[in-house]
Amino acid sequence: MAKGIFAGLKGVDAFGKTTDDVKVKTRTGAFLTLVSAAIILSFTLMEFIDYRTVYTDTSLIVDKSRGEKLSVRMNITFPRVPCYLLNVDVVDISGETQTDISHSIRKTRLSHLGDQIRGSTITGLQNDIEKNQNENSKPSDYCGSCYGGKEPESGCCNTCEEVRSAYIKKGWSFTNPDAIEQCKSEGWLESLKDQANEGCHIVGRIRVNKVTGNIHLSPGKSFQGSRGDVYELVPYLRDDGNKHDYSHTIHEFSFDSEDFSLLRLIRTTLNVLASSQTTKAKYMYQYFLKVVSTHFRTIDNQHLRSNQYSVTHFERDVSEGVQGDTAQGVYLQHGMYGVPGIFFNYEISPILVVHTDTRQSFAHFITSICAIIGGVLTVAQLFDSVLFATTRALKKKA
Repeated sequence: MAKGIFAGLKGVDAFGKTTDDVKVKTRTGAFLTLVSAAIILSFTLMEFIDYRTVYTDTSLIVDKSRGEKLSVRMNITFPRVPCYLLNVDVVDISGETQTDISHSIRKTRLSHLGDQIRGSTITGLQNDIEKNQNENSKPSDYCGSCYGGKEPESGCCNTCEEVRSAYIKKGWSFTNPDAIEQCKSEGWLESLKDQANEGCHIVGRIRVNKVTGNIHLSPGKSFQGSRGDVYELVPYLRDDGNKHDYSHTIHEFSFDSEDFSLLRLIRTTLNVLASSQTTKAKYMYQYFLKVVSTHFRTIDNQHLRSNQYSVTHFERDVSEGVQGDTAQGVYLQHGMYGVPGIFFNYEISPILVVHTDTRQSFAHFITSICAIIGGVLTVAQLFDSVLFATTRALKKKA
């Protein structure tokens, strides 16, 4: 009974078989079989390579992140500017100001030949001054004069730095430190002269708000006064024979996320502006950066966050000035013609770029292999049938 039921299924067999007695094998068929096998093998190999290849799909969406911080990594060499003439300051559009950043920035003094001065991973100027202060200790009741400057709450200016701050707060220019008793006792000018021919290497990382802002490396110290940010230019910036200029080499400048250890290979750096050279002391370099947040989704489902940017470069001699020129830095008032140094003006784009790694699925790979095998064999069989029929017809006609 069961055998009769299964015997009835023979009628739906789509793969009819022929006996060996009715099969005809030809040399043409053998040749087509070898060619078909080679084609199938080649296409299968290409399909396997395509299956193992990772492709990156890019999409653009609106960046909805709020209240985030950006980590800025920098590595810059100034061959002809002493470290005491370089301060790292940050000002952004929200009003937050970071002045004279030192906790995450390392300054290394360089000799006039560009070699690192041993044991000088800080500016060295403040160390020399503190050493002189200890050697020339003043009485405990000492109260130094502020020389007409705005006095601090204590009413005394006991150090050259305090006199300098009092002058700046009063809006005066601190251009004659050799007439200040505190500066002379600390050897302030002598320390400046000892380091006059040095260079500086700045490396480190700073955190900034994810809003439009300005990072600048410029001389002197900024103070918050009634007229905004006023920059004191150290007397040795004057044309007194010292060959100070702000030519520099940018080894790295990048915007990272918090997990920057995973982003070393995809971080974007300022290689296209690797160096800028000048022989003028009062020269301003400005880099205008358009920062775009970028997310990477890897094939193993890791989410990496970084930033890309485009940059344009502008520079000019601030000692000459340009009437009507407004490119003085985006958010700082630097006087009529600005101050020398490097200014990175960055603007945050509202667009988020998402790069997603994708790969062909295994089901798609199997389907493609089956399609290749079936298609090649079918075409080869049709071609063989046409050749066989044509050959028989010619033989009969002959």
